[in-house]
Amino acid sequence: MADRNGDWDFHLRTLSSSARDSNFAGDPASDPSLLHSVKRLYELCKTESSEDLIARVYPQISKLFQRAVASLSQSSTSYGLLLLAILQFFLDFGEVVLHDADTSLRTFFRSCLSRLVPGDVNLNSYPDASAVNLLIRVVAEATLDFLNTYKKKLLHTFPSLLPQFFPLLLKLIAWNGEKLEKSFIKIFPGLIATGSFLPLFPSLMDLPVLVVALEKVERSSGSLIGSSIASIQKSTAPEMLLALMDEAYTGSTIGDGGADSESEDNNTIAVANPLFLELLKDENDGLAERHWNSPGMTAALQAAINNPQSERLKQALHIAPRLLDVYFAIALREVNDSLICALIPLLMSRISKIFPDKTFSYEVQKRLLEFMLAAFQRSPNFVALLKKPIMDRLGEAYDSPAKTELALQLCWAIGEHGGGGGSHKDAARELFESLELLLYENLSSSRLGLRQDLAVGSNGDASRKSSQARLLCFVITAIAKLATYHRELLPRARVSLGKVARSRISDDRVWRRARDYLGLMSEPAICISVLGPSQPSDEDMQSPGVVNWSEGCTKMNTHVPFYILGEQEGPPFHDFSFTDILPSR
Repeated sequence: MADRNGDWDFHLRTLSSSARDSNFAGDPASDPSLLHSVKRLYELCKTESSEDLIARVYPQISKLFQRAVASLSQSSTSYGLLLLAILQFFLDFGEVVLHDADTSLRTFFRSCLSRLVPGDVNLNSYPDASAVNLLIRVVAEATLDFLNTYKKKLLHTFPSLLPQFFPLLLKLIAWNGEKLEKSFIKIFPGLIATGSFLPLFPSLMDLPVLVVALEKVERSSGSLIGSSIASIQKSTAPEMLLALMDEAYTGSTIGDGGADSESEDNNTIAVANPLFLELLKDENDGLAERHWNSPGMTAALQAAINNPQSERLKQALHIAPRLLDVYFAIALREVNDSLICALIPLLMSRISKIFPDKTFSYEVQKRLLEFMLAAFQRSPNFVALLKKPIMDRLGEAYDSPAKTELALQLCWAIGEHGGGGGSHKDAARELFESLELLLYENLSSSRLGLRQDLAVGSNGDASRKSSQARLLCFVITAIAKLATYHRELLPRARVSLGKVARSRISDDRVWRRARDYLGLMSEPAICISVLGPSQPSDEDMQSPGVVNWSEGCTKMNTHVPFYILGEQEGPPFHDFSFTDILPSR
């Protein structure tokens, strides 16, 4: 017991003497014994469980925290590990000494953690850049371990902390890569809250772009990095307002030295560029527009494409899709309908605004479309509620391959979910008219050309025609399914499909499908079984595969659904042999 008391007194004296020592008073983290003393005092408090002992050590710990934070801007030493040890004390014993750790946690994020980005450590204090990156990674790993250890307490007691600082945590994972991915994913659900759900989505999408921005910062002059970025974001000085106005009207940026100030040879980053300000922010300030068409963005992406990818960028291209998987899984499981409904238009707008790496674009687009369809499946009324953005995307169907695929999936969702359900007849009619317009535009134009062999044109033309034919097949299916669900649309659907079936200007697959659906519509009992909604909301509507023959025009004992015979040629459909459709052994 005496040894323990002696140990206790020794570490307390270490903390108090450091404040009086002129060598360490202004830079407490430069004294390596302080970290050891704080950890040892914490362990003794934990072991003894004595409120008196905790009350004795708390004033020294609190003063040390304030001194360390005040010295951050002048110090070249990392305070991360020391501050984390102090925060551990505050969280575990805060109730005993009546200390609210919320302010201390936010101070740590804003003052220390925000410095763990390129250039925020004094490069002159270390022999090479690898030493700086090692220091950053050590503190980043310790921070994530700390957040995981206290995850439950943070989410329960300080629920807004992690959602507020998710941009800062994303910068940590972007810069340190896959080495921190496993720890980061454990705390990732804590980043999602009502106020961060929507802003988090574009940040995850743009994780590779964030790496490009950070690497551009790293190549910039050291004096411009770190605190300068934060000060520019928060500055209200007249000079900054004038600089931003100058950028808005002339296109020049802060620090412009001429027409080629954006070149790689320039030592300053265009920090006034709205895209970089948005990407490099430390705190969540709501959903902001990403300036994908800005000159700075175009130049940065072009440079990233033309130059070999860095290891960080390669890792970010793998990490981002996996984070999107977790994000979408949490969204479908825990997020309310209003937020998901607000997310879908944002998702549609980003389908073609993805970092231009072929594999990455494919992986992200696949996840976006899968989530969108899953959301429609969970809440079919979204199709009616989002009719305006859906119709807008159908109008952009031929702008790019990504938008074509989006329009194709939207057509499927419109037909599958009956335009939002039986209670949304007006929305269904408007969606039906958009499908009609898309269909008639192709019939009246030469998008698909006359019925000619696809091999005649170039490979690009063949691919384009095949893609357009595939989209039109989905449009025709959506029209038929929508009219099956909302029977008042049947006459218009017959007219639309009849025009396609009679026209031989389209791809064989298109007019053949139109002809088949026209035949199916003449058998209402079978039509509603085949083309009806997968989850009918109307009690009078049967489920797929169940044929209500009493609603049919005739009762045919030997009727085989014609779509089984869709590929059969020759005799009429009523004259066939089962050997034509059943495989022989």
